[in-house]
Amino acid sequence: MIKRKIFNELLEHLPKKEITLIVGPRQVGKTTLMRWIEDRLIQDKKKTIFLNLDYDHDRTFFKSHDELIVKLKLTFGTEYGFVFIDEIQRKENAGLFLKGLYDLDLPYKFIVSGSGSLELKEKIHESLAGRKRLFEVEPVNFEEFVNFKTGYQYEDRLSAFFAVEKNRTGQMLNEYLRFGGYPRVVVGESLEEKTKEMTEIVRSYLDKDIAYFFKQGNTEAFRTMITLLGSQNGQLVNFSKLSSLCGVSLPTVKKYLWYAEKTFAIYAARPFFRNVRKEITKSPIYYFTDLGFCNHALNTFGQPLDGNRVGFLFQNFIANNIQDKLRFTGQTLGFWRTTDKAEVDFVVRKGVEVLPIEVKYSDLKKPEVTRSLRSFIGKYSPQRAFVVNLGLKASLKIDKTTVRFIPFHFLLTEKNFLT
Repeated sequence: MIKRKIFNELLEHLPKKEITLIVGPRQVGKTTLMRWIEDRLIQDKKKTIFLNLDYDHDRTFFKSHDELIVKLKLTFGTEYGFVFIDEIQRKENAGLFLKGLYDLDLPYKFIVSGSGSLELKEKIHESLAGRKRLFEVEPVNFEEFVNFKTGYQYEDRLSAFFAVEKNRTGQMLNEYLRFGGYPRVVVGESLEEKTKEMTEIVRSYLDKDIAYFFKQGNTEAFRTMITLLGSQNGQLVNFSKLSSLCGVSLPTVKKYLWYAEKTFAIYAARPFFRNVRKEITKSPIYYFTDLGFCNHALNTFGQPLDGNRVGFLFQNFIANNIQDKLRFTGQTLGFWRTTDKAEVDFVVRKGVEVLPIEVKYSDLKKPEVTRSLRSFIGKYSPQRAFVVNLGLKASLKIDKTTVRFIPFHFLLTEKNFLT
């Protein structure tokens, strides 16, 4: 069993009347989390029911509010109950259906989950304004991965583990960059088993989530687009070139990118700029929610890391960790590029404050600041800047800016380093 940090957050929300809405990519463990919660409630002598809209038998209860309520009254009688609804995206007009249930003020707590669905991200989010709290479940992150791999021996002292067990930390980073964080892949004991699981996850994503939305769309062009994004190596996306290579129109490829974002496969880092004439302002850089998914798209899943790929995978890894830190903070993740080729990998923006972050897949021996980062500091005078690397911990001053060189695992153990 892989312990998930979000589990305790979900437990804390159970006493709230709001609908607990759990969303995320397919196969990241949403159903498992719901079953854990149900087990905890049963241990506490609470009444529960678990309904899954992937099952024909359960779907019959969702033809109308009345039919579902009859089923719930049969289960709970006059007692308070906890209603688990899995794969809610299978219900047409799911947002309005859940809104109607909530507004009936029934004596039930609803815990609802769904896979990467535009219905969930758009219509349900809008329909349930003020009636739900959204919990996004991601693939297993590196902290959860390391705790699982070490049998939870160092769960409360990971920073000490990383400082002492440097070789072992590097080995686990290598494994994570190769295979990613889908739970069934993480627990797979062989390359063959991990590959089989990852192949099934990708197939399910394309055949269920994407095919469901495309109807008559071109899923092969979508697959090509994902592969091309994986080969971009952190470069700006040229929409016209991408549409040409995929064999679809420019509006279509932009729609495909939107689908991929809304179904949690990728996310975009947008350009940071203040000088419109000198800084690039249009094209985003796309990162993958899971590194194993990215590697599978390129037919490099589980293969030894080579110099051409590992730098980008590490950059994507850092982006994912920063995104996790920024969730619900109001801060945004971007990057900085100029027309004269200066670039900074990431820029975290909160109001008028900016924090530049450079990423180096290298065990730096001494603190050295690149020309690009110096250029950014000269233009914007941030209070702080970070250079994330494999092992060096140091700092130096450039004018009024403190530049900190930090090992990558500080992203896990220094909880408030971005604030």
